Amino acid sequence: MGRIGYIILYFCLGLVALFQIFPIIWLFLFSLKDNKEIFSGSPFALPAEFRWENYVKVWEGGIGLYFWNSIWITGIAIILTVLLASMATFVITRMHWKLSKLVLGLFMIGLMIPIHSAIIPLFSMFLNVELIDNPWSIVITYTAYNLPITMMILLGFYYTLPREIEEAAIIDGCSIHRMFFRIILPMTMPVMSTTVIINMIYNWNEFVFVNTFISSDKYKTLTVGIQNFIGQYMTDWGAIGATLIISVVPILLAFLFFSNKVVEGISSSAIKG
Repeated sequence: MGRIGYIILYFCLGLVALFQIFPIIWLFLFSLKDNKEIFSGSPFALPAEFRWENYVKVWEGGIGLYFWNSIWITGIAIILTVLLASMATFVITRMHWKLSKLVLGLFMIGLMIPIHSAIIPLFSMFLNVELIDNPWSIVITYTAYNLPITMMILLGFYYTLPREIEEAAIIDGCSIHRMFFRIILPMTMPVMSTTVIINMIYNWNEFVFVNTFISSDKYKTLTVGIQNFIGQYMTDWGAIGATLIISVVPILLAFLFFSNKVVEGISSSAIKG
């Protein structure tokens, strides 16, 4: 490709990047306005006065608690999902037993079930075991629903791991559990980074399950807590914009620091698969 071709390519990539970044910049400026300026002025105009108090208002209004709830619920669900999916994928791909293909098929059926089609059965089940208005109902739901897609990403990598490593470990007296945690799991870190990001995006942004299973403010996450700034007669749109910016920052930071790992994981999984 000649110099002109590279110029055109980078110009097109720059336009795509601009279209991707513009909504975030617009939302940030939106979060620094009050209702009067939002509805009376141009939507693309800079704020006449940067109202940083919108961020103070939402933080004092309970967003700090919702932010913390989102962090620990998302974190625990990710750890459980990735660990259980890694263990299940290891057993299915690296061990020989008659029902391995059947079990794998049962897990993959989960990809065909609409996510929110089981809200009523789940609500009834959690009600019977007294887990309604309990954050563990959310953790369990996230873990169960993310297992199939996480396993599907891991499968291609696990199928082509060299068996000589396992054979050498067994000859040296290594148990199955130790071999998995000390040898196999560290080898899959690149592809695991991809599954962590995918799980984080879903868990962090999920709304319906939290809104259905959680009623107490002390257990709500950011996506549901935004509703506190929507009133019957008055809605503080600047505060909602500030809340949305706060909720977007962790996802942006995750991509900023782990984007290379994600690309590496996808590439290695595709090549090995």
